[in-house]
Amino acid sequence: MILEMKVPSPGESITEVEIADWLVSDGDYVEKDQAVAEVDSDKATLELPAEASGIITLKAEVGDAVEVGAVVCLIDTEGKKPGGSSDKKASDKSEEEASKKEEKSSDASAEKKESSSDKPKKEDSEKKEASSDSQKSAGVASPAAKKILAEKDMQATSVKGTGKDGRVTKDDAVNAKHSMGTPTGGKRGESRSKMSMLRRKVAERLVEAKNTTAMLTTFNEVDMKPIFELRKQYKEDFKSKHGVSLGFMSFFTLAVVRALEMYPTVNSMIDGKEMISYDFCDISIAVSGPKGLMVPVMRNAENLGFRGVEEEVKRLAIRARDGKITVDEMTGGTFTISNGGVFGSMLSTPIINPPQSAILGMHNIVERPVAIDGHVEIRPIMFVALSYDHRIIDGKESVGFLVAIKEALESPEALLMDGDVKRALEM
Repeated sequence: MILEMKVPSPGESITEVEIADWLVSDGDYVEKDQAVAEVDSDKATLELPAEASGIITLKAEVGDAVEVGAVVCLIDTEGKKPGGSSDKKASDKSEEEASKKEEKSSDASAEKKESSSDKPKKEDSEKKEASSDSQKSAGVASPAAKKILAEKDMQATSVKGTGKDGRVTKDDAVNAKHSMGTPTGGKRGESRSKMSMLRRKVAERLVEAKNTTAMLTTFNEVDMKPIFELRKQYKEDFKSKHGVSLGFMSFFTLAVVRALEMYPTVNSMIDGKEMISYDFCDISIAVSGPKGLMVPVMRNAENLGFRGVEEEVKRLAIRARDGKITVDEMTGGTFTISNGGVFGSMLSTPIINPPQSAILGMHNIVERPVAIDGHVEIRPIMFVALSYDHRIIDGKESVGFLVAIKEALESPEALLMDGDVKRALEM
């Protein structure tokens, strides 16, 4: 029986996916539930498992955009798995036929060699004439090509033609570039590769955010010494008890939740002429995956403690890294945290993740001289940035929000742990 495998729906509103990679070859034997392909939607990369065991026939190429529900491969469920005596006989027969073909090919080659030595020298003269005609056409451009080259201020003789007899075609002219020779004679090659559907969608959303929001950014700095001291004192005990590290993300997430409760407008969105506000905090965490930027969501972060945040961050990061993150896990989110500091960024203006209204940017931690009680000390300082949609978030709210985060991070024991560090780290 021939089974048709169709593209399943990766999620609501997704009507098309792209074949990112075939994990098997045409004619391979596949087992049921074996991953046979990776498909990109505009939100995630998903694996396509075989629906039955058998011989697979591929019906789509890598890079093809296919509609949800379209047939992408066939599986012959009566196809036999390689191995066994019957396969050996077939193999022996195949080798015998190949041997015969090789003998025939050898004889034909010998005859051809003898025949070629007797060809008249007239062929040489014909080749010379053809070469001469080709040289005459080289550097000659079609009318359309001439117009394009004139706009580029280029001569047809500087372009290698791919048309008949070396003629410069319209496509040749479109792709032609000015010579950029260098004194060093260094390499000047270039390559092109198709962007994944996920990367293209991210690009569209970033442009949308710039074009449709009144985006501003406010900055501040955080003295990370108190958090450094807490982590140094409790991180080993925390990891041995919970199996996850006590990182910076839990401090920042809980500081964001506290600030969102103080400034609920930052936890709101615009929908047409209305503003939607939420009584929960779904925090999106920007992570870099193999297919590009992904933003999985921590649901109801207001109900999580230090342990809960660290466990959820680890789970989502692993799923994003392994390409197993689902559309549902990246859908929604009321506020985003982006940590460019892991890549060494000192300062940046993060772009809002639409339809959200604000995003917090974390950066690297650098020891800097700062004034403390009238004298200079070296402290670990992080610059933080809040980009926000000025259409609904005023300057007073945005600055106050970022100051609230700064205060919580510089006094974590009092503002994030209610004065009881050990109890807070158990939650």
